[in-house]
Amino acid sequence: MVDLIGQYNKIQEQVDKSIIDVVRSSQYINGPEVKFFQKELEEYLDVKHVIPCANGTDALQIAMMALDLKPGDEVITASFTYVATVEVIGLLKLTPVLVEVDSKTFNLDIESIKKAITPKTKAIVPVHLFGQSSEMEEVMKIAKEHNLYVIEDTAQAIGSCYTFSDGKTVKTGTVGDFGTTSFFPSKNLGCFGDGGALFTNNDDLAMKARMIANHGQSKQYYHDKIGVNSRLDSIQAAILRCKLPYLDEYIKHRNWVASVYDEAFNDVDWLEIPFRNSNSTHVFHQYTLKTKEINRDEVRDFLKENDVPAMVYYPVPVHKQKAYDYLNSREQSFETTMSLSESVISLPMHTELDQEQLDKIISTIKKFK
Repeated sequence: MVDLIGQYNKIQEQVDKSIIDVVRSSQYINGPEVKFFQKELEEYLDVKHVIPCANGTDALQIAMMALDLKPGDEVITASFTYVATVEVIGLLKLTPVLVEVDSKTFNLDIESIKKAITPKTKAIVPVHLFGQSSEMEEVMKIAKEHNLYVIEDTAQAIGSCYTFSDGKTVKTGTVGDFGTTSFFPSKNLGCFGDGGALFTNNDDLAMKARMIANHGQSKQYYHDKIGVNSRLDSIQAAILRCKLPYLDEYIKHRNWVASVYDEAFNDVDWLEIPFRNSNSTHVFHQYTLKTKEINRDEVRDFLKENDVPAMVYYPVPVHKQKAYDYLNSREQSFETTMSLSESVISLPMHTELDQEQLDKIISTIKKFK
């Protein structure tokens, strides 16, 4: 699914030198590399503040803590997402309100958001799933009308651009009160371990988030808030600094791969190629097809038997997970979410795929039926 060795080999000299430089400096925590990376990512995203942290899950938690959300406050997000999005809501004793996604984009369904709002609703967490932006203009309209916070989960869509109806274009993660991301190794911008970050254009929220991520300290040994210990270490920052200048190149290659897949599968009657939203670029963290009128799991098994990797994101939506029984969401139909969980399949998508590999993947799939 991912070729991290091939990607590393192309920038090995830069990465190795950066790691050795950190080791020799002995500044492993919050060293200069972290500050340099923070500044460079701020410039790339055109956002005022980047707050590095230990992982993408922490980024979501720190954002909610910085917004002073209280136990019992309701937070709207998707059931069709990785569990981390919902997990932090539960950890903070907030109430996750799970809603439907759009059947084409896999992102939050706007009408479902509107129907889910109650007097207890305090925030919306749109997940920019698989690599393209949620309908942020509509989400922000709803948030403004109901005085809600917006936290963008852009772990799968860093580098994606969203265009508003007035022509303004921004990077995902920079629209809401906070954006959050993960630098898990398989992400489009990934380090060699865990890592994450928050983004915001709000000075006060940035200050709060920095404090919370560092034990709630305003300065050393002065703890103004209850915080956590969540820091991006210097070696991971150094690796990310090496990769960041290549991010747009990585995205370009992923789009080429997607175009090859599109051409190959567009006329396959039992497959539906990914939908492109006209107001968002797609960075293809995943290339996710929908199967039609066949058993998706049989396709996955067939590919495995023929040495072609494939993954299902996500076979069990959050509302069907045992940990979230207490929400009573199982009583809702979630027709679209359930349909997607039974039909989606993701093919290999990474920066090292070449035509020969793609030909094997494509020809194998076409042999299935």
